[in-house]
Amino acid sequence: MSEASAQLAAAVREELLADRDALLAPPDRDRLRAAIRRRGAGLGGGAILELLSSVEAELIGAGPLAGLLTDPTVSDVLVNGPGDVWVDRGQGSVRVPITFADDGEVRRLAVRLAAAAGRRLDTGVPFVDAQLPGGVRLHAVLPPIAVGGVCLSLRIHRDKGLDLAALIRGGTLTEPLAEVLEAMVRSRLAFVVTGGAGSGKTTLLAALLARADPGERLVVVEDAAELAIDHPHVVRLQARTSNVEGAGEVTLRDLVRQALRMRPDRLIVGEVRGAELLDMLLAANTGHEGGVSTLHANGVRDVPARIEALAMLAGVGRMAAHSLLASALCAAVHVKRDRSGKRRVTEIAVLARDAGSGFVVAYSALQHLDASRGAAPGPGAGALRALIEQRGASVPSALRNS
Repeated sequence: MSEASAQLAAAVREELLADRDALLAPPDRDRLRAAIRRRGAGLGGGAILELLSSVEAELIGAGPLAGLLTDPTVSDVLVNGPGDVWVDRGQGSVRVPITFADDGEVRRLAVRLAAAAGRRLDTGVPFVDAQLPGGVRLHAVLPPIAVGGVCLSLRIHRDKGLDLAALIRGGTLTEPLAEVLEAMVRSRLAFVVTGGAGSGKTTLLAALLARADPGERLVVVEDAAELAIDHPHVVRLQARTSNVEGAGEVTLRDLVRQALRMRPDRLIVGEVRGAELLDMLLAANTGHEGGVSTLHANGVRDVPARIEALAMLAGVGRMAAHSLLASALCAAVHVKRDRSGKRRVTEIAVLARDAGSGFVVAYSALQHLDASRGAAPGPGAGALRALIEQRGASVPSALRNS
């Protein structure tokens, strides 16, 4: 954009924001176009279109980030300041040559996106975690909470997820591990997919649920709609935060209880991180088989302790938590993202009581070695094979000799 066009764009912005709070909802699109045509009367048609596109992106769209959000290779966009923008295309974070005019422009974008999600973001409420209408997950923090300036994080979830074949081609899975995971789904074992933030838990879970029997009814409960499941019968429920008056909140725990009354063949909780865990465990103990979820954990061995802690937040004692866990969940699958950004399934474990303590312990069944060596069986391999056999599914080759 030329200097004259840049000055004209600044004048249009000032006009549109002169009689309104710059931190509220974006201006009307027709009003924006009228202002540009009025002030740019001396410009040619091409210059008018360029100016319209630029100002519209800043005041209505995602501004300088618009191109990144439509890039099919980008999964995360991270803004740490006006000149500090990073993207993740699956190989770790990389800085990109995109800049904002100043921190005020970043702030206006963050507040505008929050408003589009129906959320408030200002000095009184300096952070927001919400989902935009197009499915992008928004997180923003304003100063003084964000010390160096406005921090903006956008996670893009594509409408169509990856299938197991694509995960194998990408190195997330080996074929032996994929066969075992498919068998776990076919035999309706209840399990959790664990890992850190951005490790690929949701992607793997969606790919596995696509292999569920087409005649099954999947009821999915999520904080933000992220699971893109290629299955003919999926019912989705999404939690809702309270409005600015503090009313209207619908929690995951509320939704889990509603989902149980919707005749699910499988109850899927996108991620358990609070008291909703208790309702999920109780559901699994009342005949609802095949339930799956994701859980933040460092590894499969940490799963019993994480679930114990979450259950205790819901007022359940330690031994009661382990009793519910022992009869509700059969296994855990861990996904890890290495320093290069590569995501891969590292381990499958069986969750079973320890004979001595009575507490649930994770027994490693299979560990991912590499593409050439496949998977190495562990002490829990026999138990996992037995669970699959008991439910009438064929035993995968990786477990036949265990």
